[in-house]
Amino acid sequence: MTAPEQVQLQNIAACDYEIFALLKQRYSPRTFKDLALKEAHIKQLFEAVRWSASSYNRQPWRFIYAEKNSEGYDKILSCLSDFNKEWAKNAPFLMLTAYKKETEDGKENFHALHDLGLSLGGMTMQAQYLGIAMHHMAGVDWKQAEKLFNVPEGFHITTAIAIGYYGGELDALSTELQQQELAERERMPQEDFAFKATWKS
Repeated sequence: MTAPEQVQLQNIAACDYEIFALLKQRYSPRTFKDLALKEAHIKQLFEAVRWSASSYNRQPWRFIYAEKNSEGYDKILSCLSDFNKEWAKNAPFLMLTAYKKETEDGKENFHALHDLGLSLGGMTMQAQYLGIAMHHMAGVDWKQAEKLFNVPEGFHITTAIAIGYYGGELDALSTELQQQELAERERMPQEDFAFKATWKS
């Protein structure tokens, strides 16, 4: 077993209750295989988004993506926080997410972020099925991104995502990031967020 395969195996979630295998296997690596995404796989990822649920079927999600060694890729990378730039440059595919802020009648689309999240959940599971990892990032300068990509009024850049096939060598990361990559995964227990019949503090 190769080192990347060992890391992937170690990152399978230790669940309290049995869940779908793809959910257990999903994690957010900072290393990726040095391999471009297949065009068919890219289309499958966005097809998963296309069939995601959305309020009133408004489908308010939008995406800007680019492959490594392109001007678009470098522009997306330039919008990331310094911490994220350090490792995201390893990804063969970078993407910005956005949503449409208003409904067709000009009112605030309160559920747009919810819908964007649903679409990314679907994309993430489709990616996992294809052996593709997605590392979602909040550390993005959305104002810079909107300016660089001429995002029209009424849309808001939200997050960035590094995407690539699972794999890649830990040596591509700093010692600190290697430790984070190998750290035990943790999650709060269900009792802290799922309340039956009444809110619990």
